[in-house]
Amino acid sequence: MPQNQNLFVALRDAFPHELDSTAIATADGDALAYSWRDLERATAMLANLLASLELPAGARVAVQTEKSVEALMLYLAVLRAGYVYLPLNTAYQSREIEYFIANAEPSVVVCSGKNFSWVSRLAFSAGTRHVFTLNDDRSGSLLERAAHHSDSHAPAQKTADDLAAILYTSGTTGRSKGAMLSHGNLLSNALTLKRTWGWAKGDVLIHALPIFHVHGLFVASHGALLNGSRMIWFGKFDPLAVVARLPEATVFMGVPTLYVRLLAEPSFTRDACRGMRLFISGSAPLLIETFNEFRERSGHTILERYGMSETLMLTSNPYDAKDGERRGGTVGLPLPGVDLRVSDDQGQPCAAGEIGGIEVRGPNVFHGYWRMPEKTKEEFTADGWFKTGDVGTVDERGYVSIVGRSKDLIITGGYNVYPAEVESTLNEMPGVAESAVIGVPHPDFGEGVVAVVVAKPGAQPDATGLITALKARIANFKVPKHLFVVDELPRNTMGKVQKNLLREQHKSLFAA
Repeated sequence: MPQNQNLFVALRDAFPHELDSTAIATADGDALAYSWRDLERATAMLANLLASLELPAGARVAVQTEKSVEALMLYLAVLRAGYVYLPLNTAYQSREIEYFIANAEPSVVVCSGKNFSWVSRLAFSAGTRHVFTLNDDRSGSLLERAAHHSDSHAPAQKTADDLAAILYTSGTTGRSKGAMLSHGNLLSNALTLKRTWGWAKGDVLIHALPIFHVHGLFVASHGALLNGSRMIWFGKFDPLAVVARLPEATVFMGVPTLYVRLLAEPSFTRDACRGMRLFISGSAPLLIETFNEFRERSGHTILERYGMSETLMLTSNPYDAKDGERRGGTVGLPLPGVDLRVSDDQGQPCAAGEIGGIEVRGPNVFHGYWRMPEKTKEEFTADGWFKTGDVGTVDERGYVSIVGRSKDLIITGGYNVYPAEVESTLNEMPGVAESAVIGVPHPDFGEGVVAVVVAKPGAQPDATGLITALKARIANFKVPKHLFVVDELPRNTMGKVQKNLLREQHKSLFAA
């Protein structure tokens, strides 16, 4: 029989020999310690429960629950049993859940107890046979049923190409698409990151991210598990509580919003970070101001990286200084095994520093979109490169910078405006904390440039004054025709600014 390529097997093989040592310690609510043996036994019981349901091969298990160690165990159990894991953002509402269930046709749905009435109604109506509940206090029908099953289980035989997970894209434009990720995609990326980021014996990870997303579920969890490293587990991010646990840890992964909140905490000092080895940021752009302030406050330089649901991680700033510096405003160099190129609108390669569409290939790149063969074909070039939809540059040293999403490109009067350029200029101005630049319909120019700005605490930037200052710094066609000062920008749960909501809000601004 060929070697079992089940991702769970690779993760379990990395468990330390001392199975009774702590694998995960919870840091909020009840202070609980889960041993490596607990992970082994609980995932076996959950896998046996799934096996007892006599699900079809390739069955999907859709999960929308609050973050808990048991939810992570469920993910591992789905891999172990050989089924396909489908994580769903806890912010999704009934209309969105209805679409995902109809599209993915899961055999099993697991939800929070508080949502059981409406989730089960949608699931049973769509033909799902099994709906369980799982709460963040270790209660729910899933655990009650699993308790009656054996704590011994032989992991299902899988090949590297077998489907392990489906991640639905955010759906900010059009229907959400399910990115199909294989056991090989996930394991190859986890092994690459282990080497690239210097995971070592004794590392301890502070896990303060959601686990319905690539960053928290795959990058963070796989990193710790594959290294046999203890996790300090936060159900929700609390900056004061996180700072208190930093002396016990060596690795922290966060989205830019979390770093901003750490900097706002007075107890976040160099002393608090004295044992830390690495701070990693991703999932949204990190402002250069945050990058610089964090280095000054902590003595650590944040390592920014770049990835997406369809590809997992693609690039990373260097971990080791001998490989280069960590450069603010960039997402670093392509990871080993990842090929990355920038192409123009005609598919021709761009010169160093020229803006174009980012295309990639490698063992981490997904197998296509669930039940969307035409869309899958459309997103790959004729020679097999995936078109990420991101626009960026590669400089002469190979560092990648993201300018924006191709869908965010503004074409005004026939000229291309890349929002990131205007945002970067705005963010450097006095009184501006952050900004978002969008294009909305305009009767004369096709699209009009609009800026939405958040002020720094205590500041009162003047819209007219900011526009005047911009005119002295960038080409006139890039200058916003309107600028609004607001209290905050709309964000999704991973901290990304939801420009689609801003476009919808201002779509009639230039109407005749």
